[in-house]
Amino acid sequence: MLGWALVLTSIYLVAEVIGGLVFNSLALLSDAAHMMTDVAALVIALMAIRLGGKSPDDKRTFGYRRFEILAAAFNAVLLFGIAIYIFVEAIKRFTAPQEVQSWGMMIVAGIGLVVNLISMRLLTAGKDASFNVSAYLEVWADMIGSIGVILGALAIRFTGFTWIDPIVAVAIGLWVLPRTWVLLRDTTNVLLEGVPGGLKLGEVRAAIGGVPGVAGLHDLHVWSMSNDDVSCAMHVVLREGANVGETRSAVQAMLRSQYEIEHSTIQTEGSDQPCEDDEHLHR
Repeated sequence: MLGWALVLTSIYLVAEVIGGLVFNSLALLSDAAHMMTDVAALVIALMAIRLGGKSPDDKRTFGYRRFEILAAAFNAVLLFGIAIYIFVEAIKRFTAPQEVQSWGMMIVAGIGLVVNLISMRLLTAGKDASFNVSAYLEVWADMIGSIGVILGALAIRFTGFTWIDPIVAVAIGLWVLPRTWVLLRDTTNVLLEGVPGGLKLGEVRAAIGGVPGVAGLHDLHVWSMSNDDVSCAMHVVLREGANVGETRSAVQAMLRSQYEIEHSTIQTEGSDQPCEDDEHLHR
C-alpha cells in the first residue's frame, strides 16, 4: 500500500509542476514543493521498512538505517532552495502581475485533493500501517495546501485579482518552511551523532551514577542511528567490592526502563584506576 501511495503521489507531483508552468501559477508550483515533502516522507517510510531490518555486514557494521536520515536531510535542503525561488518569484509578481489561468489551476489542485484522499486511504490500510504515521500526516498537511490553491483559483476567477496567486504561493511556503527547518535540524543532529531530542545528558549521567555499585562514570556518549534507535556507551567506575556483571546489568536495565535505550556498551573500571576525564563522578 505504501508503494502505491508513493507512485500515485510522485505522478501527481510531476503533473502539478507541469500544470504550474503551463497555467503560469506560482501557487501550484509552491504546492508542488509541498507535495515533494509527501514523496520524501513516503520514501523515508519505505526505507525504514526495507532497510531497517537489513542486518549489518562487514562493510557497514552499524547497518543501513541512517539512509533514511540522509534522504530526509537532502529533502530538507532541496525544499529550502525551492522556497527561496518561490519567494523571489512572488516578489516579482507583486510588482509585475502576470496572467494566471484560474480554471486550469483549479482543476490541477482538485486532482491533487483527490490524490491526497486516496493516498490517505492507502496509508491507513495494509500491514505496514504502523510505519506510515509521519507520511500520513504529511499527506494530510498537503491536502490543506490543495484546498488553499482551489480557494485561490476561485478568488482569481471571480475577482480577476491575479496577485492572489503569489499570496497563496507565499502562504504555502510559510506553511512548509517551519516543518522543513525542524526536519533539517533533527536530521543534522542525528548525522552529527548528537544527543537525541527528549534526552538530557546530565539527567542520564545522574541516573547512571545512582545505580548501586557505580562510583562514577566518564566518556558517556548517547547518540542515535535513526530517530528511534538510541545507543549509549560509557566507562563506569565500580565501587569497591561491586560485582561487575550485576552492576553492568543494573545500568542496562535502568537505561531500558527509564530512557528506552536498548543498546548500551559499558566498560567497567576499578575505583583505584586513575581517570583524567572531567565527567568522572564520585558520590
